[in-house]
Amino acid sequence: MSRAMNILWLASEAFPLIKTGGLADVAGALPRALIKRGHSVRLVLPAYQSVFQRLEAHGIDGKAPPLKPRGTLILDGREVRLWQTRLPGTRVIVWLVDIPEFSRRVGNPYVTAEGTDWPDNHRRFYTLCRAAVELAMGRAGLDWKADLVHANDWQGGMACELLAREDKETTRPPATVFTIHNLAYHGLFDASALQELGLPPGLWHPDYLEFYGQLSFIKGGLVFADRLTTVSPTYAQEVQAPAAGCGLDGLLRARRHHFYGILNGIDAKEWNPKRDVHLVAHYDHRHLEKKDINKRALCSQLRLANEPGTPLLGFIGRMVEQKGLDLLLGTLPEFLARNDIQVVILGSGMADYEEAFQRLAQDYPAQLSVQLGYNEALAHQIEAGVDLFLMPSLFEPCGLNQLYSLRYGTLPLVHAVGGLKDTVIDNDDPAQANGFRFNSATTGALRSTLKRALALYRDHPEAWRARQLNAMGGDYTWERSAAEYERVYEEALSDSALA
Repeated sequence: MSRAMNILWLASEAFPLIKTGGLADVAGALPRALIKRGHSVRLVLPAYQSVFQRLEAHGIDGKAPPLKPRGTLILDGREVRLWQTRLPGTRVIVWLVDIPEFSRRVGNPYVTAEGTDWPDNHRRFYTLCRAAVELAMGRAGLDWKADLVHANDWQGGMACELLAREDKETTRPPATVFTIHNLAYHGLFDASALQELGLPPGLWHPDYLEFYGQLSFIKGGLVFADRLTTVSPTYAQEVQAPAAGCGLDGLLRARRHHFYGILNGIDAKEWNPKRDVHLVAHYDHRHLEKKDINKRALCSQLRLANEPGTPLLGFIGRMVEQKGLDLLLGTLPEFLARNDIQVVILGSGMADYEEAFQRLAQDYPAQLSVQLGYNEALAHQIEAGVDLFLMPSLFEPCGLNQLYSLRYGTLPLVHAVGGLKDTVIDNDDPAQANGFRFNSATTGALRSTLKRALALYRDHPEAWRARQLNAMGGDYTWERSAAEYERVYEEALSDSALA
């Protein structure tokens, strides 16, 4: 292990306090793995109203971590309150940055009920970054100073820019690492935001924060962090090419020697079929037959026909174009019409997709169940109960559901991009194969791969079981990933010391 570090981990969400996507799972797990490896970690989050509500809910079942005030910061004449708690069920200390725009606003943390960005997102998340810098520099009166700040996605990018402006002659600022979880989200704002936030005019330049006439928060991390990471090796290569680079591929190629792809892990305690509290039957690789009990329970719960010999397919995710939903809509009806499959879908997003899947479910009520929204317990039950998990994403930086599926002996069927390509093996070697992949984002490619998977399920049960055992035997823990992050942290600290 490397030397112990003080690490400030800055994110806009963390499970189980607030979750809209994969960042929350990472923020809820990687700090825990770093603490287990001997580091002192402080997780900084916005004090959303929903976070306070979640902490109160934990209080109902007697598991509430303490919530206590930790003073205030004055930023540009404005009072910013600080609270301290712990990530429920962990030793991770959480510092909550409380401004009314976080704590008095209901709903999604980033967008309105109409699906548009909150108009003051630039002020909200710049304030979060300003507060994080004060905490990291030890100027908040909490008797703790960071050696390194790990910031995430556009919401945390400006912390890296702010730290780069600290006076290094007076006090050495922490080193910085910035992680891209999804490059498609840049944090773009009107040019007027530069002046409104009091940023130096010199930052309005393509080499810094300007992006085709807009202010880009993600460039605050991409340009100014000591080291960059993203969430899989393949995605790190993909975003350096125009097709997936979202206009930032040139910048990422320029920083390629300081840019790393590190696969996400999963919470092996939360996602463990042997102890999962959400399952009706626990199982492991030695008792795979109990997986069928969960399948029957899931079908009964969702009012699907009880057809033990019919493969049950699952999908969990946001209903947006990125997730390959057009491929599913172009492929599934053929198999449903022949009564070849049953399908469970859990998610929400664009109304057009929600309505299209609901219409399909009306046509095949005994074979297709569509559950709109997100339900954590049902997500676990789907992972355990289905035979095949569908992830036809057009792009996928890492993906977590395929890792959950592997852990649960549920074979993932994926488009070979990003972390899906890095984690799902599809070949003729019975000692390696753990799922199914298709290379071209077309309905034809998905259809042929699904046919191949169904044939293996029906005609070669021993080969299917071998893939299940390979899947369950993989190492998907955060301990593996945390060791890789340590090496990146050490490089960042080394560079910072030489600066």
